[in-house]
Amino acid sequence: MELTGLETEFRNQRLAHLDALKAAGQRPYGRAFERSGSLADIRAGYEEGKTVRAAGRLVAIRLMGKSLFAHLQDGTDRFQIYVQRDAVGEDSYKAFKHTDLGDFVGVEGSYFSTKTGEPTLRVASWELLSKALLPLPGKWHGLQDQELRYRQRYLDLIANPDVRKVFDARSRTLSFCRRYLEERGFFEVETPILQSIAGGATANPFVTRYEALGQDVYMRIAPELYLKKLLVGGYDKVFELGKDFRNEGLDRSHNPEFTVLEIYQAYGDCRTMMQLIEGLVSGAAQAVRGTMKLPPASEGAESIDLTPPWRVVPYRDLVKERLGADWFDRSADDVRAWGRAQGLDLPDGTTHADVTHEAYDKLIEKTLIQPTFVTRLPYELVPLAKRCEDDPSLVDVYELVVNGRELCPGYTELNDPIDQRARLMEQAAGDESKLDEDFLCALEHGMPPAGGLGIGIDRLVMILTGQESIRDVLLFPQMKTIAAAPAAAAPGEAAPAAE
Repeated sequence: MELTGLETEFRNQRLAHLDALKAAGQRPYGRAFERSGSLADIRAGYEEGKTVRAAGRLVAIRLMGKSLFAHLQDGTDRFQIYVQRDAVGEDSYKAFKHTDLGDFVGVEGSYFSTKTGEPTLRVASWELLSKALLPLPGKWHGLQDQELRYRQRYLDLIANPDVRKVFDARSRTLSFCRRYLEERGFFEVETPILQSIAGGATANPFVTRYEALGQDVYMRIAPELYLKKLLVGGYDKVFELGKDFRNEGLDRSHNPEFTVLEIYQAYGDCRTMMQLIEGLVSGAAQAVRGTMKLPPASEGAESIDLTPPWRVVPYRDLVKERLGADWFDRSADDVRAWGRAQGLDLPDGTTHADVTHEAYDKLIEKTLIQPTFVTRLPYELVPLAKRCEDDPSLVDVYELVVNGRELCPGYTELNDPIDQRARLMEQAAGDESKLDEDFLCALEHGMPPAGGLGIGIDRLVMILTGQESIRDVLLFPQMKTIAAAPAAAAPGEAAPAAE
């Protein structure tokens, strides 16, 4: 950690305060402190004259000669304390004046109300619990630098209270998902993150070395194949909520480490999964936001209504609706020329199907703001899904799109081992070494008909909290390492007047 000259000066000042506190008998990094409750509990339990014990970080101090007002803050609230020399003793009061903003202290005192009606603790005794050697972000401007907020999220949480609300909402979303599924008979499982074959999706994996086995392994890009093996083994309803990893780019909707909820139900299909995810997402909105109608994330944006039922539209119908009724009658050369005129990257030889999907990805999907199930996709796009009975060139799947981004694909799962082998071979361009033979072996023992889905939790939280970047819903998003972290913030200023 490299400090500026000013930061070094303030740190040295705090080190001098640390020495003074030690000399006064304070333990600078004290033992456990038994509290009467969180600061929210302290506020809720106000009773004139009652004695309680409270603890938190000092975020405001106002000296008044022989007394001072201060504010403590924890993860739930902030609460005012009043320290008076005659109440705590001259030596203890003198020692308190060596505390700094950011220090953690524990106090014991009794409730009273100030002239303005502010609930306050009159401190009878106090102790230092942890000394902060570096200042908090400047009080008036907080932590504004976006990159620094991501790199030093602990300061972001202190300086920007609304940030905490986003991550509280994320926690409630995870809890709701688990509760929703468990109430419907689903069983939570855990499958390997380190895998011998990167399967279950098409993506570039992270590779690591398993020294004890003398072989390379992959961080999973999806848990799908393992979860389907559990269907073979007799589990009817399973889900896994955990991390996947893809060694690809970073942007506003992608992080290489991300959280996914995958769900599989024996004897279900694509429509079973549509009903399930419709209830889960709308229920999460109600549980987290108290409404299924979400306000616009930014000025000029469209509000989102998650109230069921949601629109269902076949992929080909959507393409014709947006690109023209004759789209699929046009030649590959014609649609390729059209796509290039729209700015799509289409090398020579790009097929009609590839142009179509590139146009869907880049031009159509982003226009789907309200929740939309896009169904019946070309079979080449989804090698693990069952073909449509009325048209084997399509697969019985949906892509749920909300706010212009794919949120959740769902399938009628392919349980035909012969067709599955052929489809995976086609995906692997004939390279048998890329096939997961254990998964294919499991299918040959018989897998029941099933429906499955995978939902990106990070993107779901983005929708529920109105965030435009995935980094704003990850406590510690992936960042490029730099030689020395930039300075966190200016030193704290004097506290606002307390009463």
